[in-house]
Amino acid sequence: MENKDWKNIGFGYSRSDYNVRCWYKNGQWGPLEISDSEHINMHIAATCLHYGQECFEGLKAFMGKDGKVRVFRMEENAKRMQSSCDGILMPKLPIEIFNEAVSLAVKKNMKFIPPYGCGASLYIRPLLIGTGPEIGVKPAEEYLFMVFVMPVGPYFPEGFKPTDLLIMREYDRAAPQGTGKYKVGGNYAASLIAGKEAKKGGFSAVLYLDSKEKKYLDECGPANFFGIKNNTYVTPKSDSILPSITNMSLIQLAKDLGMEVERRKVPVEELESFEEVGACGTAAVISPIKRVYDADIDKEYNYGTEAGPMSTKLYEKLRAIQDGDEPDVHNWNTIIESI
Repeated sequence: MENKDWKNIGFGYSRSDYNVRCWYKNGQWGPLEISDSEHINMHIAATCLHYGQECFEGLKAFMGKDGKVRVFRMEENAKRMQSSCDGILMPKLPIEIFNEAVSLAVKKNMKFIPPYGCGASLYIRPLLIGTGPEIGVKPAEEYLFMVFVMPVGPYFPEGFKPTDLLIMREYDRAAPQGTGKYKVGGNYAASLIAGKEAKKGGFSAVLYLDSKEKKYLDECGPANFFGIKNNTYVTPKSDSILPSITNMSLIQLAKDLGMEVERRKVPVEELESFEEVGACGTAAVISPIKRVYDADIDKEYNYGTEAGPMSTKLYEKLRAIQDGDEPDVHNWNTIIESI
């Protein structure tokens, strides 16, 4: 992998050597298995195919200047997967199995971890699917948990450069009291049409409003929204927003930097008063926003062509912790030793 152009690999699937698997059968989880296959042999009536019984996570491993490999906030991803399991009636995956499988997948694919300072990282995708056959609408009795990895660049091709968001009221990402707070595939399927339209118009993503009243900011397609004004970090509070681990981390870092933090309903009109606006998530970390265009009322909100000072400070601080360049005072990283 020495000659790979790490700075231009983009965000997409590529094959690594091994993945890790664990079956749930007869009411219990089995041992971890290592596979070199990219394929799954699955029953035609598996519940993941018919009734959407599946959930997934996304986290990253980083190579430090000190040569140590760090996985960022692994346990929080394990907890969030447990929440998704509860939300769609899958057996709750034990945190220990999640952590062990992620660690093993990273160890078995060490040569795919991008070098320190190149801007890329090792993306880790844990996936849990219902494999047991059911043709009535009910939970499966068998499940498969897997972890596979691949090197990736920034989610948005622009990297840490401001992009544009589009508000379109005719689309919803998730229903109130629905599955929006769980990391399940159906939420992403629901966003594909709106996302395609946004990209066609030159926007990086859709900024969704709440599905009930269309009055409040919800989420930026694949990422959480935040705004900054008056030394305050503001992010929407809603039951249909996925609880982003990156956003959770930025909230803590904002407090560490002496900022106020508000997690509350954010009226769409408040876009006018923000000094900086951003989208945040595992894949993008922070994507600064230079413009939000509200297509329904033909109004745009502008935030400058460069990332704002507080967004930059938060981004650099978070990345420095992930890379091991700053002390990990909150114990967010798990160091993975080579096999």
